[in-house]
Amino acid sequence: MSTTAFRRLFAAAAISAAGLAAAAQPATVRVDYIHSGNALNESYAMERVVIEPLPWPGDMKRTIDTTNRGTNKVEVADAKTGEVLYTRTFSTVFGEWRTTEEAGKASRAFGESVRFPKPDRPVKVRILKRDERNEFSVVWSAEVDTDGLDVVRKQAPAPAKPIPIRVSGPSENKVDLLILGDGYTAAEMGKFEQTAKRLADYLFTVSPFKERANDFNVWGMAVPTQESGISRPSTKTHHASSLGTRYDIFGSERYVLTTDNRALRDIAQYAPYEFIEILVNNDTYGGGGIYGQFSTAAANNDWANYLFVHEFGHHFAGLADEYYTSPVAYATGGARMEPWEPNVTALLDPSKLKWKKHVHAGTPLPTPWPKKEYESHSRDYQAMRAKLRKENRPESDMSKLFNDDLAWTNLLFSKSPNTRGVGAFEGANYEATGYYRPQMQCLMFDRSEAFCSVCAEAVSETIDLYSR
Repeated sequence: MSTTAFRRLFAAAAISAAGLAAAAQPATVRVDYIHSGNALNESYAMERVVIEPLPWPGDMKRTIDTTNRGTNKVEVADAKTGEVLYTRTFSTVFGEWRTTEEAGKASRAFGESVRFPKPDRPVKVRILKRDERNEFSVVWSAEVDTDGLDVVRKQAPAPAKPIPIRVSGPSENKVDLLILGDGYTAAEMGKFEQTAKRLADYLFTVSPFKERANDFNVWGMAVPTQESGISRPSTKTHHASSLGTRYDIFGSERYVLTTDNRALRDIAQYAPYEFIEILVNNDTYGGGGIYGQFSTAAANNDWANYLFVHEFGHHFAGLADEYYTSPVAYATGGARMEPWEPNVTALLDPSKLKWKKHVHAGTPLPTPWPKKEYESHSRDYQAMRAKLRKENRPESDMSKLFNDDLAWTNLLFSKSPNTRGVGAFEGANYEATGYYRPQMQCLMFDRSEAFCSVCAEAVSETIDLYSR
């Protein structure tokens, strides 16, 4: 028997064994709904309720999310008593889209899903959203009887089989990460498996994932496509794929997402998962991450290691981008509300800084750093980056620019007295002023290789929610 065949056989056995070991685990319920609207209004509508093929992968003793992150929250409550049985926080593609220029002119609809362990009684599924006080309030509610006649219980055969990349124990005791591939042909399945393993291995060299590697299971799965690579409309490249992942999301050439939620969930449901990262079979730099939904990374790029971890930081722990000089697809500005993300602050009250415990006594808030020099260099760097893309230069030219920029930044920051300290450094969350990050450098700020201490703590808190 070949190594690949053995691993696929082992994958099936591992999933089956997990199901037997977790015989007490309830089924997995998925509610698919439509989220539509524009910059001013939004609405929700039920699409369907699905019983997924595999049992619930999570810990039934940790059904309540205490992280207080995300733009939205799902609550599953007993329909009669109101007892809250399950909660998770998340953000959405729609939430990002409605900050774009297009949302001020037109309405769009996006598919979304929430998953939860099957209850033994009818429930109310509530979607909450942060209001003007930054508190969660209900924006949609639906009664769901998971034993009802209209619940989908039978699924089509799995379009692909999960590959075990790292199996540390029963799913209910571990964080289950599913690495999906998009843009891989049948002849490239071996390439996908090797790439997924390589990037998963890299993830566990980065703290705090490194120290918590045994708290994770990692699975891989890819549905073959007819052509290599995914769509990149800005270069007139259009490829069909099962996940519908593409570049140029919301007009940003480097932003990679899928807006076909149903396709994503219908494939992912055949593997144990709580988190998803999609590897796209492309060389061009790009990726994306939505908290509680999924993340993406261009698997063949020279910066794939960085992209995999950075985008996973968005999806896994709700980390904000700490950079602010790159063009983004979203509208910025407006009132400075304290962000929910754990690694950025509006510093409305320095005495109540959310990461105050990490700040040494006597550290000034805001904290000085060579901001003017950095921004002056960054203007030239961004102009060159735009020029390289406009001229469709080789990806190697872009990689060299990234390397040169990081080397310049490292040298500049090494001369600062606050280079390693935690404070409040102005410039974060796509804004040059008004938002602050915890340290001068972090994996969420530039292409360095380590999380700052605040981001690392946020990652650890998420691991704690899903593993034991």
